[in-house]
Amino acid sequence: MAGITNTAYRRLCREYGAGLYVSEMITSRALVESTPESLRLITHHPSETTRSIQLYGVDPKTMGEAVTMLVAEDLADHIDMNFGCPVPKVTRKGGGAALPWKSDLFRGIVEAAVGAAGEIPVTVKMRKGIDDTHLTYLEAARAAEGAGVAAVALHARTAANFYSGHADWSAIATLKETITSIPVLGNGDIWSADDALRMVDETGCDGVVVGRGCLGRPWLFGDLSAAFRVRSGELTEAEALAARAHPPLGEVATALRRHTELLVDFFDSEERACRDIRKHVGWYFKGYPVGHEVRAALAMVSSLAEMDALLGTLDPTLPYPGADAEGPRGRAGTPKRPALPNNWLASRTLDQPELAELAGAELEHSGG
Repeated sequence: MAGITNTAYRRLCREYGAGLYVSEMITSRALVESTPESLRLITHHPSETTRSIQLYGVDPKTMGEAVTMLVAEDLADHIDMNFGCPVPKVTRKGGGAALPWKSDLFRGIVEAAVGAAGEIPVTVKMRKGIDDTHLTYLEAARAAEGAGVAAVALHARTAANFYSGHADWSAIATLKETITSIPVLGNGDIWSADDALRMVDETGCDGVVVGRGCLGRPWLFGDLSAAFRVRSGELTEAEALAARAHPPLGEVATALRRHTELLVDFFDSEERACRDIRKHVGWYFKGYPVGHEVRAALAMVSSLAEMDALLGTLDPTLPYPGADAEGPRGRAGTPKRPALPNNWLASRTLDQPELAELAGAELEHSGG
């Protein structure tokens, strides 16, 4: 997720449990041009033993060059390609969740990435399609499978759904029935370990991908690990219960403080780190009895000393609030009519004017 899954937050999540954590989404064009920001975002901390980079691209040649660079310079152990962005400024240029509609272009991009990656696994994340009458996920997944990707992940919403309503897990089940030679991963509405278990039970998917569910909850991955280890017989129910995360307020405050400390290291600036952590405050304290004044003050801190003083006013013994702390985090909103280039839906193949418009899709991007 843009602005969220930077090195600092990935390090924090790793401290709280097992998992594979992808980088913020980086455009292949920016990587090929070696922009300072893209080079900073692909830098992993030594503790990140599986270096996973998420790429976004609209041109097979540029995507191939970007992956070639990552391989040649030994910068990644896994590459994830994101075709799930529903943001209008991206889809109106034909990028993001709109791109798989052009089946020849989608196939070309994936084939270029897999071909350049060699032994490094490439995975693909996508949405169901543009809207309910323009679904692309089954055809796109078959193309990705044929191109040699290691796994496919489905966010079970369309671009029109944006982040609203409930994810259509039945689509994940259909994808699992369709794609049989590689793992199928499910994404959408995983707010807790129990949600993940239920998704696997209902869809038969091989694993889950967590997006907004981890906002303010770095311990969610350890919770997921414990829950699935019971399924595999590695843990008893009693051992899993001890490992499951139900943090009292003091532990949440400690996590927020540690996150900020890691951001200081990431940005090499205490002031910038304190600005960045502000958007996380509400996510961390969702459901906890932390007053509006304290929340507002935490969202305005400019130093670790200020944060420490405010966190010191909280009662660390207040217990986990249960269901009040669960459920959606981050953006949601309402369904939106997808913004698309003129006549985009007229054909499943790409023409030259559309190709020219696509060039602008990599200039701005977001997660999906």
